[in-house]
Amino acid sequence: MPALAPEAMTAAQRAAADEITAGRRGGVVGPFIAALRSPECMRRLQHFGAYLRYDSNIDPRLRELVILLTARRWTQDYEWVTHESSARDAGLAPATIDAIRTGTKPASLAADEAMIFELCALLFEDGRVPDALYARAIDVLGEAGFIDVVSAVGYYSTLALLMNAARTALPAGTVAPQWGSG
Repeated sequence: MPALAPEAMTAAQRAAADEITAGRRGGVVGPFIAALRSPECMRRLQHFGAYLRYDSNIDPRLRELVILLTARRWTQDYEWVTHESSARDAGLAPATIDAIRTGTKPASLAADEAMIFELCALLFEDGRVPDALYARAIDVLGEAGFIDVVSAVGYYSTLALLMNAARTALPAGTVAPQWGSG
């Protein structure tokens, strides 16, 4: 779905586009291009995402790890290319990022990163978390952080599905990641 020209937008779409443009995102980009077809859905989605990305209880390194794992799970190019540098900036090791991209297990992970890998794998599988992992996750993240991580998996999965289904174009000047078969 291509971007909507302002003159082609309904009043509700224009209001939603103005709202997202005035926020931290600065415009209707990525998944919000397609989501704007349902302006109220887009408004609510972007508010939830703004909380998860900018204000949540998740350490930025772990948040970006969750996003990259989700992008890899759905082989979502846009999500990957827009978060790979953020993951590096947040302190995620380049070897870890490369391992996620190629679908392999990183050779070395910090204990909190290993827990996120395990938690995300189970959330992607069937959404159930065994008691021992739940206890570790609460110990590492706290209850609020745990809720935010689970919500981030759901939110970024939603964005990935939207972009995959709507065939969202990559940002100008970027190239799709070379996914591995790992």
